[in-house]
Amino acid sequence: MSVPDDNSAGNEPLDEELAAAVLRTGASGGGVYLLAEGEPVLVLVAVCGALAELALPYRRLPLTTRAPITDAVQQGRLVWVGRQEDLVRCYPHLTISPPYQLSIAASPLAGSRNGWGALLLIWLDGHPPRITLRERGTVTSSARRLARVLDDAAQPPGVPQQPRIVPLRRVPPVQSGLVAVDFAQRLPGGLAMDLEGRITFVTDRAAELLGRAPDQLLGMLPWQSLPWLDDPAYEDHYRTAVVTRRPVSYGVLRPPDQWLTVQLYPDASGISALISPADSDQALPELPAVSSRTTPPTAVTGVGRLYQLVHLAAAFTETVGVQDVAEVIAGQVLPAFGADGMVLTAPDAGRLKIVAHRGYDEARIRILDGQRLDTDLTPVGRVLASGVPAFFSEPGEIVPTYPKAPAISGKQAWAFLPLITSGRAVGCCVISYRHPHAFTADERAVLTSLAGLIGQALDRARMYDAKHALAHSLQQALLPHALPAVPGLAAAARYLPASHGMDVGGDFYDLIRLDDTTAAAVMGDVQGHSITAAALMGQVRIAVHSHATAGASPEQVLALTNRVLADFETDLFVSCVYVHLDLARHRARAASAGHLPPLLRRPDGRTEVVELPPGLLMGIDPAARYESVEIPLPPGALLALFTDGLVEAPGTDLADNITRLATWLRDTQDQDVDTLADTLLGHAAQSAGRDDDIALLMLRTDPLPPPR
Repeated sequence: MSVPDDNSAGNEPLDEELAAAVLRTGASGGGVYLLAEGEPVLVLVAVCGALAELALPYRRLPLTTRAPITDAVQQGRLVWVGRQEDLVRCYPHLTISPPYQLSIAASPLAGSRNGWGALLLIWLDGHPPRITLRERGTVTSSARRLARVLDDAAQPPGVPQQPRIVPLRRVPPVQSGLVAVDFAQRLPGGLAMDLEGRITFVTDRAAELLGRAPDQLLGMLPWQSLPWLDDPAYEDHYRTAVVTRRPVSYGVLRPPDQWLTVQLYPDASGISALISPADSDQALPELPAVSSRTTPPTAVTGVGRLYQLVHLAAAFTETVGVQDVAEVIAGQVLPAFGADGMVLTAPDAGRLKIVAHRGYDEARIRILDGQRLDTDLTPVGRVLASGVPAFFSEPGEIVPTYPKAPAISGKQAWAFLPLITSGRAVGCCVISYRHPHAFTADERAVLTSLAGLIGQALDRARMYDAKHALAHSLQQALLPHALPAVPGLAAAARYLPASHGMDVGGDFYDLIRLDDTTAAAVMGDVQGHSITAAALMGQVRIAVHSHATAGASPEQVLALTNRVLADFETDLFVSCVYVHLDLARHRARAASAGHLPPLLRRPDGRTEVVELPPGLLMGIDPAARYESVEIPLPPGALLALFTDGLVEAPGTDLADNITRLATWLRDTQDQDVDTLADTLLGHAAQSAGRDDDIALLMLRTDPLPPPR
């Protein structure tokens, strides 16, 4: 049974029954999903609990999505997920869900009309992995109650554009005696908040410290009514207290210079807060649980874990290759968990291949790399086979099964995280510590969720690396393997791929020996970065080579190659500069098809841009005509041909960059062509964010040897 996309019907009975279901089962929160009208999609219509917003990213779930809620609807039964590890293994697409040690129950809302949707309940406070028979009965009976509410409704309930946030307890914003009694039982002063964060009770002294009248605070969220508390960190403190049910304390500065100490004491009904003045250097009183003030700077607790996980997810989406994934783990994951080392391992033909590592010396890596999957040196093989993470807080825990592991690793604590994507193991990430480290339930849950993100990033990265290697190999195969020896000419060529990007480009160069005293130099660039561009580059190079060796002039070579491109019917354009070198007569003739002009350094050091008649890019007009000019080329002259990747940079002027390159060539007369090429490419390789390939051809004329 589906419901219309309408939000006009009254929903109070449904909302009240949802809140009652959450309280009745002791869950941290819950939601009602209903089938949408005319499409196989579950829509979240109402949600309640302290962490209601965690469900908002999943407010629309196609029935084809693997999730506990969709399985409950399709299979018509209660679905229970007792641990975060089970969620990761059974529902890998949900691995960025709440990073807590959670439990989930999803029960269908069958009703009398062939099914409405499902009830979702979440426990975030350490529920045992197994659900008892009594709890199972409570969940299913709550689902039946909700189904009856839907059956009895005068009209189908509306499906809102955004889910309704249902409070667990409706407390009017007044200082009722009951609320005050509840508050006094928790703490004898300060203020009280309900599970949604609204202030339900405030003492005069607390209001005075906060700088607001009591009626300006009651019924409000502190971070909304007090501008100086409008910071996600303070909201996180509150949520951490709600989820962990542990006291949390922190200091806050009330402008301009009044430091306040805030202590939060949670229970099942809400939070009591004690606010007191404090000096900026005053230590907070000790609490029965670790407070946020005493948490190490590198640790992330409570809801802060969620933001950390989302931040890391965004970082992993920007990774391209395997080394990028390794850099994110080393630069962000290890500091976040106070770890010292990382090893990324992938299965390869029955052996463990280490694809990246940090914090280990090469000697240890050589021992571990290439081991069989069933090796007794490390638990990696077992973790890959089982798909279950393994945590060892100190060497004594790992030695009984893997006695050599501590000595080989040189570490004292380890987290072995299986990297699972699409139901298959793509690798294992080992997070390690130099000292014993007790893994809390929070850390285990977050690391398990993090493993899903790393697995997906690693799988994409390995495919990218394989694709890039294939494309790069294709391009390298199409470029000259070596430059021909031409009497009277010293030549050096270099190629440097872009620093990032999914594919290689179509930059190409060539030096063609025509006879004992003549040669042709070619530099070009096919539009785009793809295997198609690389393949077209090879075809253009062959066409240029064929026309050159047939004796065509520079302008004819470009015109004939342009016609060949028209026959290919490609959408890509090609720039090219062609130079015919006559070494016996010490001159050259050059023509350009929209390419950057060469640079000429004369024997006396004067360096200039060779002005060539402008020509249309090849591949635009099959009838395009080209012109050539003559260039003096005395012995000792240097001619530099290059693609735009060498001189283009965001926010800079291309002409200025070419002028700077000419100046640099003028000042390096004492270097041979190989040294010049290596120096230029060395500078370019250090440039961050290069998004284009670089091709470079350096030619220096020398006196011809005497004829034999």
